[in-house]
Amino acid sequence: MKPITSHLIPKKMLSQDAYSTWLGIEILECELGRCKVGMTIRNDMLNSMNKAHGGISYSLADTAFGFAANTHGKYAVSIETSINHIEALDEGDYIVAESVIENVKNKLGFNIIKVKRGEELVALFKGVVYRTSKSWEEND
Repeated sequence: MKPITSHLIPKKMLSQDAYSTWLGIEILECELGRCKVGMTIRNDMLNSMNKAHGGISYSLADTAFGFAANTHGKYAVSIETSINHIEALDEGDYIVAESVIENVKNKLGFNIIKVKRGEELVALFKGVVYRTSKSWEEND
């Protein structure tokens, strides 16, 4: 089996991810160790206070985190995550999350992902990823 190119792994992941597809997540930029994704808040994502449910920005950040972690060619899965919500989000808001994995030294990776609406910080997501020994292959 042939290894898959690092920047193509997130595209493959998104094509197999019904939830992220439902959210309308799009990959804006992607390279080894980095992925930037974005999405628009829809009416069916709002909570009882007419604001975006907290799980929406969490999911966007988690997707960016997972995509960036997997660009190194090994299956990587989150083992601990958390988020701080800073600003409420409204229907029609376009939000972006960027994950940058700077150091890959062992089985664990630690990262902070900023979620922004334009230049405004709306959430901070923290994650720990575990890198398995399984490689991404073209036929996965």
